[in-house]
Amino acid sequence: MNSATVRSLLVRGMLAGIGAGLLALVVAYLLGEPRVDAAIAYEDAHSAGEPAMEIVSRSLQSTAGLATGVLVYGVSLGGIAALAYCFALGRVGRFSPRATAALLSGVALVAVYVVPFLKYPANPPSVGDPETIGKRTTLYFLMMALSVLLAVAAVIVGKRLAPRLGTWYATVTAVLGFAVAVGLAYAFLPAVNEVPEDFSATLLWQFRLAALAIQLTLWTSFGLLFGHLAERLLNPKPVTAAVRETASDPAPETAASAS
Repeated sequence: MNSATVRSLLVRGMLAGIGAGLLALVVAYLLGEPRVDAAIAYEDAHSAGEPAMEIVSRSLQSTAGLATGVLVYGVSLGGIAALAYCFALGRVGRFSPRATAALLSGVALVAVYVVPFLKYPANPPSVGDPETIGKRTTLYFLMMALSVLLAVAAVIVGKRLAPRLGTWYATVTAVLGFAVAVGLAYAFLPAVNEVPEDFSATLLWQFRLAALAIQLTLWTSFGLLFGHLAERLLNPKPVTAAVRETASDPAPETAASAS
C-alpha cells in the first residue's frame, strides 16, 4: 500500500470518525445527559457545604462541551483506526475492504472499551472518591492496554495456528485464549467499588447502559461508514461494457466525416 493510499484512507477514516461522532453525540445527549443531571442533583443534595462555583456552566457542558469532546474523540478514533486498518488489510484474512473495516471495528470495540468496561465500568458524577481518581484512571488505562495487547496476541496466535488447525478451530482457540488471559487480568488487578450506599442502583445501571450505547453507536457507525468509503477507494466499480464501447468507439458523425 503506497503512501497516497494510506493518506486517502487516513482522511476517510477521520471523516467517518466525524460522522460516527455525530451519531454518538445524539445518543449521548438523549441517553447520557439526563443521567448526568440526576447524578449531579444527588451530589448537590448530599453536599455538606455550599456547591462549588462552576467555572463552566452546566448548560454549556451538556451542549457545546459535549459536542466538542465527542467529535474530537471521533476524529482521533477515526485517524488511529484508519492507520490500524492499513496494517490489518490483507493480513488478517482474505476479507474485502468493507468486511475488514467491520471486523476491525468490532474487535476494537471489544478490546478498547468492552473488556475494560466490564472490570472498571463507567460511573456518573458523585460516584467515586476524588482522592483516588489518579489510581482509578491508571487501573482503567492499564486494563485497556492489556486488553489491546492480548487482542493483538490472539490474532497472531490464530494466524499461526490456522495452517495446522484450520481457520475455524484456530479462531476458536485464539478467542478462548484471549478470554482466559482477560479473566486472569480481572482476577489479579484490584477491584474498585466506591458507589455510595444510598445511591440509586437504577440510575447507576442506566448511566452505564447509556455509556455502553454511546460506544456501541460510535464504533458500529464508524465501521459501516469507513467500510463504505474504503470499499469505494480500494475496489472502485468497474466501468460497464456499454460505457467502454461508448468511450472506445468514435461517434457516428466523426466516423462519417473521416470516411
